[in-house]
Amino acid sequence: MQFDDCLFFHLTTAARHASRYWKQSVCEFGITGVQAMVLNVLQEQDEITSACLGKKTCLDSATLSGVLDRLERDGLLQRKPCQDDGRAIRVLLTDSGRALAAQLYQRMVEANNAYRARLSDEELAQLQALLKALG
Repeated sequence: MQFDDCLFFHLTTAARHASRYWKQSVCEFGITGVQAMVLNVLQEQDEITSACLGKKTCLDSATLSGVLDRLERDGLLQRKPCQDDGRAIRVLLTDSGRALAAQLYQRMVEANNAYRARLSDEELAQLQALLKALG
């Protein structure tokens, strides 16, 4: 097999390009691309457990914990124990976090539309189907 025929290389390269594009799209807000992703998930579904947040963002617990530490330090979210399960932690946006998450959501829509404009509607549908099949 030639290196250029390796699926893993092309997937990794595409993911790095997309990640860099997203990171540049949110850098003016003073947060990382991963932090923006977490805030976007919380904007969509606030007050979820950290375990659920980890699943939605595909972040392992150690990485997520560090991201949540920084966002909490910056006053964008709070962590509180679940009343039903003392071992679980709920993650909630603060008012500042909710305001930033709203801005980030709009930026996500704009960045997503600009990035996907490289593909035709048919190519985009094919790509999404293929990525779901691999995921």
